[in-house]
Amino acid sequence: MAAPGALEPAAGSVPGTKVELTVSCRNLLDMDTFSKSDPVVVLFVQVSGSSEWKEFGRTEVIDNTLNPDFVRKFVLDYYFEEKQNLRFDVYNVDSKSCSALKQDFLGQAFVALGEVIGSQRGRLERPLTGVPGKRCGTILLLAEELSNCRDIVTMQLCANKLDKKDFFGKSDPFLVFYRSNEDGTTVKIDVYDWDRDGSHDFIGEFATSYRELSRAQSQFTVYEVLNPRKKCKKKKYVNSGTVTLLSFSVESEFTFVDYIRGGTQLNFTVAIDFTASNGLPSQPTSLHYVSPYQLSAYALALKAVGEIIQDYDSDKLFPAYGFGAKVPPDGKISHQFPLNNNVENPSCAGIEGVLESYLQSLRTVQLYGPTNFAPVINQVAGIAAQVTDGSQYHVLLIITDGVISDMLQTKEAIVTASSLPMSIIIVGVGPAEFEAMEELDGDEVRLSSRGRYAERDIVQFVPFRDYVDDSGNQVLSMARLAKDVLAEIPEQLLSYMKTRDIKPRRADPE
Repeated sequence: MAAPGALEPAAGSVPGTKVELTVSCRNLLDMDTFSKSDPVVVLFVQVSGSSEWKEFGRTEVIDNTLNPDFVRKFVLDYYFEEKQNLRFDVYNVDSKSCSALKQDFLGQAFVALGEVIGSQRGRLERPLTGVPGKRCGTILLLAEELSNCRDIVTMQLCANKLDKKDFFGKSDPFLVFYRSNEDGTTVKIDVYDWDRDGSHDFIGEFATSYRELSRAQSQFTVYEVLNPRKKCKKKKYVNSGTVTLLSFSVESEFTFVDYIRGGTQLNFTVAIDFTASNGLPSQPTSLHYVSPYQLSAYALALKAVGEIIQDYDSDKLFPAYGFGAKVPPDGKISHQFPLNNNVENPSCAGIEGVLESYLQSLRTVQLYGPTNFAPVINQVAGIAAQVTDGSQYHVLLIITDGVISDMLQTKEAIVTASSLPMSIIIVGVGPAEFEAMEELDGDEVRLSSRGRYAERDIVQFVPFRDYVDDSGNQVLSMARLAKDVLAEIPEQLLSYMKTRDIKPRRADPE
């Protein structure tokens, strides 16, 4: 069988990490007369923004079994911000041909890579389908992150009686660390005297090991700094000074996948702009216009972000709100009304449930104004504040067409929310100018309100028009939008965990 192929990432993409998928099957169809099936699994990856599937790789063939545990694994680049659709086709190998079309088809399963990673302990079981009238068994997928050593070492050192290299003053020493062999166990350290012109003077060197360095956790370690040239020239040469290791500590740097596999849930909330500036929903010029041929910008933005985040939420229930409308029965203006008209439980079942409630609200509320963000931000922040142990992280998506009316209150709400486990995505739709939104996205200047600065940058703003495909391909437009607005979520989650010293829970073994 062909070796696993290489998948080219989209231009400009930097994979968050590599993920190894282990594949097993249970209760496969038996297609052989005198023995059991000889199964193989072929993995296909869907090309982003299209319906095309490309073969990524194949497992080995295992003879005579209906419950194979394959040894050959698939290693894929993982991008949180992309919908990475996978298709697993299972065949019974009856001939020596490498063509899958010449083998017996045993079933297939479709799954997003994010679903596997977001499932409990990174383990997902799916039924195989595709053979009419037959139960095809199941496929089991286990996702494990592949990474290099992520230990961060902090050392405190001091030097004593180093050779004087400067004519008018003492040396200005600095150290250069080298790994002397491939496994990194031996460490060579050079000591230099710093010079402004870059012609640094060599003082001496010493060698040690990781194991020896780690002993400084319980005792000081003194190293002699030796200059080989001086040692050869001077018979009475002792050393060029000493370096003492005073302390040594090791911390593990955790990844986004570590927290997801440890059980952290991403809770997704939607807030949609129902102000009058969007135009009458019944008119084709409205940003809320429901066309029989294509989705509105609001629906596209919702699906683009929601369909990725839902893979990391086990209950698939999403609170959804509207703001800036007069709502029945009394026609009062509301800035956080539930789209499903259920104040006690504003959650909708899946992204499709959110879309249905959004379309229903368009028929029952009166678009009005103003454009206030603070109420819904404070609403989600209040929920986020209830669980701050790292098991829950909230993502609020705000979709709007215009300028914020309550900028001061919104800035205050964001600064307060920056200390909580939450992120805010703002998508601007329509032709309006969104300069004020850029201030909320604290990439360049940290957001502040009344002398208080945001603890973290938790806002990402993008105008939807920048991601619309010129050919009208809505799938590609959604993929582009999601890729950009979700790219910062993993780092924002990690920044919260790090500031609170929250470590991921261990994924319990089976």
